[in-house]
Amino acid sequence: MTHTVRLEPVGVEFEVEDGETVLNAAFRQGIALPHGCKEGQCSACKCILNEGEVDLLKYSTFALNDMERDSGHILLCRSIAYSDMEVELLNYDEEILSKSIAVKSYEGRISEIDTLTHDIRGIAIALDAPIKFWAGQYVDITVTTEEGETITRSFSMANTPEQTETLRFIIKKYPEGKFSGELDSGGIRTGAAVTVVGPYGTCFRREDREGPIVMVAAGSGLSPVWSILHDHVASGEDREVYFFYGARTQRDLFYLDRIAALTEANPSVHFIPVLSHADDDDEWTGARGFVHERVADKLKELDIDGEGDVYACGPPPMIDALEPILFMGGFETERIHFDRFTTSSSASPGQLEPARSH
Repeated sequence: MTHTVRLEPVGVEFEVEDGETVLNAAFRQGIALPHGCKEGQCSACKCILNEGEVDLLKYSTFALNDMERDSGHILLCRSIAYSDMEVELLNYDEEILSKSIAVKSYEGRISEIDTLTHDIRGIAIALDAPIKFWAGQYVDITVTTEEGETITRSFSMANTPEQTETLRFIIKKYPEGKFSGELDSGGIRTGAAVTVVGPYGTCFRREDREGPIVMVAAGSGLSPVWSILHDHVASGEDREVYFFYGARTQRDLFYLDRIAALTEANPSVHFIPVLSHADDDDEWTGARGFVHERVADKLKELDIDGEGDVYACGPPPMIDALEPILFMGGFETERIHFDRFTTSSSASPGQLEPARSH
């Protein structure tokens, strides 16, 4: 049995199957709704139920508190429909809806595993069929280890959308991270079969905008920024780009030769690495401190008053520190695009790795 879901104020309708969440039904039919973790933790898909009956799967009260639930708010990623329903979207973007791509499942194999730094790994996945996505989006990757354990994690593509049959990812190794730990221990090897589901994510490159582009990344947050940066360069758009990368020390920096070649070929791209723990490093002549502080300095220097677009990808503390700086700098919400890494609820204690919250 199916039910009809109507989205207001955009007037979009789609069908949801029995037992299927409303968000997954939308993804399946190529309707890109606001979303983040897809697990009831981040509140990105929160909306108001105007009509109909739903049951909510387990969710975090941080994402939906009791008062909101009593007033008719629901999370689309947790909602199972029991009748036709109408919902009022609290956050929606006409451009996101217009660039919707149906979420599909793809089979493939890990074709490369590279060591980029002491705790950053690069992997490539060769797919059996091409995938369409926008620069900055991510997929869910499921792999079975050598010991027979199945692991699913979300990772952003580091390559551009033109590369449709081989996907590349930049992955941070966490001390208790199951996926990244298996990469190092040999539990996940080159040649391992994987299932890739996607694309997901709303932190993708916007086209035909005015003003400069500010990109901010830390750790494996470079993955979607790397994709967005190269997609922008390939587009031929004439905009100044200020590309910040936050790291602890020089040994945490990578791709420096590639970045140097890119900035030399594209003078409008300005790379600003920022080290937070370089107090005793006399050889470091670049920016010091926390990356959000140096972003604040540059915005004051440029005095652009919110003209431009921001793409920021990385751990929650970085995003949380950056948000007030951007708002004080005059940026409107629709010009700020975040990929905030949260903790995946699918990882058991001792196996925590980042998920996504846009």
